[in-house]
Order: sequence, then C-alpha cells, then structure tokens
Amino acid sequence: MNWNEIIKFANHGAPKPDNRVEKTEAEWKELLTPEQFNITRLKHTERPHTGEFCTSHEAGRYACVCCATPLFDSSIKFESGTGWPSFTAPIKENAINYIKDTSFGTVRVETICNTCDAHLGHVFPDGPPPSGLRYCINSESLKLI
Repeated sequence: MNWNEIIKFANHGAPKPDNRVEKTEAEWKELLTPEQFNITRLKHTERPHTGEFCTSHEAGRYACVCCATPLFDSSIKFESGTGWPSFTAPIKENAINYIKDTSFGTVRVETICNTCDAHLGHVFPDGPPPSGLRYCINSESLKLI
C-alpha cells in the first residue's frame, strides 16, 4: 500500500471487509471500558505517550479491541516519536477503512476498523520505507493477541 492508494480509498471507499460486526451503542458500552468506548465509538484520542502499546515491542498481532479483527502485525511496528503506536501497513488491505477527516481545520485521513467501524487513529505519508506510511493508532483501540 502507498499514499496514493490511501487517498483513493478515502475518496472512493476501501475494499469490503471479510465480515461485519454491528452493535448498538448500549452493547458497545457493555463490552468496552469507558476510555475504549470514548476512543473507538466517539472518536476521541488518548493523550500522547500514555497508551499501553506506545513503546511495547512484544511479538504478536494487534487486533481491534471492539471486534478482535487482526489489524497490524508487531513486525511492522516502529518508533515514530509521536506518542502513539505506529505501524507501516495493515495486515490485510481490507482490514482498515479510510475516512477523509476535516476536523480541527486540517485535512487528514482517519483509520477505522473495516469490520466494526471503530475509530483507530489516522494515517500519514511520513513513515519509513517501504510503504512511507505511518499508521498512528490509539492503544485503547487495540489488543495484542
């Protein structure tokens, strides 16, 4: 994946997910901690350098905390210095959906779980090779499996 593909997906939609998980707001509140709910369902952001996975390099796969869909592999995690876990690519092209985000007077690309629409973070074109991408993800949106 590269930045041009990300922009294409943000403008025209990502590939369909393997499956869908849909729950009511009440059901999500029962399953998630208040912080997880605020971040994944209300699109909040955790404070930088506070997340459990910010500096962790334990081997495994990072899955969506809401629906357990595998999103990122620990082998492509890197230290971006931004204060959030950063990855160069998702596990599968259809794991992530991309939304044009014009909040806060800027244009960014929001990343959400393509299976359950959980807010994950954002993706930027300033990552390391080979993709040049930096998926900047909230720890509260993830669980390590």
